Amino acid sequence: MLNRTLTALALVAGLAACGGPELRYAVPQVASAKKMSIAFRSVEVREITLPTYAALEEIYVETPEGVITPAKDLLWADDPVRAATLELSRALRLSTGARVASEPWPFDDFAEARIEVRLEEFLADARGQFRVAGQYFVATRDALGRDRAETFEIAVPIPQAEGATGLAAARAAAMTRLAEIIARDGLR
Repeated sequence: MLNRTLTALALVAGLAACGGPELRYAVPQVASAKKMSIAFRSVEVREITLPTYAALEEIYVETPEGVITPAKDLLWADDPVRAATLELSRALRLSTGARVASEPWPFDDFAEARIEVRLEEFLADARGQFRVAGQYFVATRDALGRDRAETFEIAVPIPQAEGATGLAAARAAAMTRLAEIIARDGLR
């Protein structure tokens, strides 16, 4: 499966190299199937911190040798930091029903909770999965001591027949899963 996924990405990259502009891939919106209640009515999502390679517009993949390299002429459609932050905000709002927005907080009153996510991994790995790993922090405005600091590791299979589009879909699914983890373990 790994070789087929990398081959599909190589074919897409090869097509892009045959002249013409680079190809940009948008991350599709994925709605969480799980609806969860949380302890907060409003949540602010701070700008997500990505590894250096993931903060660039190039789509990076891991080779079988463990090298993290850009896929030739394949780009994300939006700034990766901005897009990942908005993906998480949207997924949290859809799964919890709370008022969720990314920073800067756009409302007059302050959010009851603030989330900060620091990612260590954010890429298509050599096994044909999109991996997201790191730590998240939840800071609350109440005095109940509900602040949290937790680690997470998520791996979502990349649909092999879909090339870079499948990679983008796997990224969306991974960010939706991250929202579910934060809602379940950090916001209750």
